[in-house]
Amino acid sequence: MQQGETATLGGGCFWCLEAIFKELRGVENVVSGYSGGSVPDPTYVEVSTGTTGHAEAIQITFDPGIISFRELLQIFFTFHDPTTLNRQGADVGTQYRSVIFYNTPEQRDMARKVIADLEAEKIWDAPIVTQVVQFTAFYPAEEYHQDYFMRNPHQPYCRAVIAPKVVKLRRQFLSKLNKAQR
Repeated sequence: MQQGETATLGGGCFWCLEAIFKELRGVENVVSGYSGGSVPDPTYVEVSTGTTGHAEAIQITFDPGIISFRELLQIFFTFHDPTTLNRQGADVGTQYRSVIFYNTPEQRDMARKVIADLEAEKIWDAPIVTQVVQFTAFYPAEEYHQDYFMRNPHQPYCRAVIAPKVVKLRRQFLSKLNKAQR
């Protein structure tokens, strides 16, 4: 096994992204948290005000020998709207922005290439507004946010918003799932 790499992505609610990426083969760990702001070790309440500069994000540790950073990005762009500035569905504010926090020049270049490829394909009617910014820090969210969908599958938000995304993942990316999810 190659040494694990890290990807940090923000695309709206971290509960949604965490539920999707946890199902993928080659993903070793997914943590919900906050990145991209100026306040050290923020709380959910602070981030929710939109004044910390942080985005709700997930940090993924993955084995690039099993799943590449490009594949993670392709899945990322499948499960959120990268054309809406500072919002995903009913969630509005800078904390819900679409953002890729790159750790290496290679990740930066790949993020820009994937975005350019998607723009050329004209999948969306509006331009992609996903930010590509250098990673500086990641702060794990409070414990009750971790594995939220797994622990709260019958909660109304989970049933209405997250569950359909997980079903879509299982249909579109079956070959990428952990054996337990197939």
